[in-house]
Amino acid sequence: MILYFSATGNTEFIAKELAKQLDDECINLLTRIKKQDYSDLTSEKPYIICAPVYVCEMPRFLSKYLKKQTFLGSKDVYCIFTSGGYCGISGPLAKSIFKKKKMIYHGHAEFRMPRNYVANTAYPMLSPEEIKERILDSNQKITSVVSDIKAGKKLTARHVFFFETLITLPFNPVWCKVKLKADDFYTTDKCIGCGKCANLCPLNNISLQGNKPVWGNQCTHCMACIGNCPTEAIEYGTITQDKDKYNFGKYRHFLKEDSSTPN
Repeated sequence: MILYFSATGNTEFIAKELAKQLDDECINLLTRIKKQDYSDLTSEKPYIICAPVYVCEMPRFLSKYLKKQTFLGSKDVYCIFTSGGYCGISGPLAKSIFKKKKMIYHGHAEFRMPRNYVANTAYPMLSPEEIKERILDSNQKITSVVSDIKAGKKLTARHVFFFETLITLPFNPVWCKVKLKADDFYTTDKCIGCGKCANLCPLNNISLQGNKPVWGNQCTHCMACIGNCPTEAIEYGTITQDKDKYNFGKYRHFLKEDSSTPN
């Protein structure tokens, strides 16, 4: 069983391709997370958890969800992480979660996907050429990961040094509390009041008031709202003005243009 959370489509793409090649069930965890639905999950095949990486870790809300979730049937679990370049300590933390559940952790794989974090000035958004390269490279990597899983092999990724864990563990919660705020989100007159942003927010942090979205004080900067707005009506202060709002769907055509892929 493949379980995933995806804000702007990167992780969803990897998860669904894995499911297709493994002939396995694929479940989007968004609704379960929003409703805090911890009803038992059962799979005879290994569990494959697919997640993005925020501030060198799996999203904190996703980690909390997995800790409370009961997994029946198979005791085998793999993790797949997508990031803009660095997965940090996501692997060791995932291993710790499943070890406490007495499950067998078979390692993780990392996919370097296009950046979606438009609400910042530290990392520039990628050019179409760079986006295409990352998507095609990741698409090719899926095949080798599938082969390893089918063979029952352990997935391997870059070694995480102890000092990285020492730095990240205290840094992540402080950064999330101080920096990941929703205060600067707003909509322009292009907003049509469709409510898609509220439906996609994993923390239920967006509500419609007067047919317009209003952000609360819980935010993980997943970019689901700004990346999926059908009219690109959402902005984050002045940072996102005149920037392309990333969504995997905009670039799926790169797969069709590449003659080496069946997609």
